Amino acid sequence: MYNNVFIHPTAVVDEGSILGEGTKIWHFSHIMQESIVGKFCNIGQNVVISPGVVLGSNVKIQNNVSLYTGVICEDDVFLGPSCVFTNVVNPRSAINRRGQYAQTRVGKGASIGANATIVCGHDIGKYAFVGAGAVVTKHVPDYALVVGNPAKQTGWMSEYGHKLNFNDKGMATCPESGEVYRLNQGVVHKTSDFPK
Repeated sequence: MYNNVFIHPTAVVDEGSILGEGTKIWHFSHIMQESIVGKFCNIGQNVVISPGVVLGSNVKIQNNVSLYTGVICEDDVFLGPSCVFTNVVNPRSAINRRGQYAQTRVGKGASIGANATIVCGHDIGKYAFVGAGAVVTKHVPDYALVVGNPAKQTGWMSEYGHKLNFNDKGMATCPESGEVYRLNQGVVHKTSDFPK
């Protein structure tokens, strides 16, 4: 049925879901119909992926994460244990708001720490880093580091996950990769992304 996919015997994968090659689904997880999981993803224990959720390739989801309709994760996203996504801004038990789900996009290479909460309708930029326990209530820029409740930006992160220390010329180097980044008017770019 699925090409080179590992599904633990306790996991439930609904008909009509799409699983990419090399993906692993672990204990007690539920992949619901009409969800799309890319190649080489790792879905931890007790994870729920709701209809319409889209995961790119190489997405790592730790234990106890629920992804609700409206969540889109691009390639190489990391979701820490028990992080939380919402999909309705003003939920009430007595009022059915199906069809009013707000979209949340998590950009390529972004990381979301354990127990963080992402309020729906707010995008997480590429390579952004949301600290453990943070509550995101607004858009997070590319490469930004945000922490706290509500989440506030405290710095910038490299693609390798290191804090960037910009000099007075707006330049910083990742200590692991050696890649150079430029900060200009509140926006970070990797210098190798600029045409020569």
